Amino acid sequence: MITLSLIGIGTGNPKHLTLEAVDAIRAQDLILIPQKGVGKDDLAGLRQEICAQVLEGAVEVPKIVGFDLPVRDPKTADYRQRVDDWHDAIAEVWSAAIAAHLPEGGRVGFLVWGDPSLYDSTMRIAERLARVREITLRVIPGITSIQALTAAHGVPLNTIGAPVQITTGRRLRDEGWPEGCDTLVVMLDGECSFQSVAAPDKVTIHWSAYAGMANEINIAGTLSEVQEQILTTRAAARADHGWLMDIYLLHRTP
Repeated sequence: MITLSLIGIGTGNPKHLTLEAVDAIRAQDLILIPQKGVGKDDLAGLRQEICAQVLEGAVEVPKIVGFDLPVRDPKTADYRQRVDDWHDAIAEVWSAAIAAHLPEGGRVGFLVWGDPSLYDSTMRIAERLARVREITLRVIPGITSIQALTAAHGVPLNTIGAPVQITTGRRLRDEGWPEGCDTLVVMLDGECSFQSVAAPDKVTIHWSAYAGMANEINIAGTLSEVQEQILTTRAAARADHGWLMDIYLLHRTP
């Protein structure tokens, strides 16, 4: 029997860990850490650092093993199929790693960036793993990038009594601003889709890169006035670090 714990670790700041997450990390027999390749070692390194801090002085220390994360096949035209195939491949890698390092069963943990429930597919991959071996799933929530974003800018997520929609850059770019909501949180936007927003002089943006981390970058203002600054800053940050995670809040004035 495998007990699989998906542990939300916040956005890279070790101080974001909840007490429940700390206890969960200490309770594992095996912790698997994804390695995303050259230029993205910071992500694996931060997970390693979190483990080192949490496990310092522990009597029993879990085995910590890195694994190479499969890459999505860019040749598959259909986006959903491309993601499904990728998740299948990751589940196979998980299964092989668990079999190799925990053959008699036990407790295995994954440190999930942010929160396992929000634009993260770790639970979907766990479902695939459950099809081929018996597991008990445990999910420990974590601080989200949305919380880190609003805290960094010192702004509330919503206006009084009004809804907020969480969406992706792809949907904002392809479908435009959704009706019935004047406040959007945009995640997973590699194309800077805020450039497609109509009437940018009536939209306020709060943008953060590496939210919650030591190298956090924040820019806010009227979209028409700051979007070029965001584009330039974003490109420079990606060049410096080899990777970038960003998120932004848009509010439209009717």
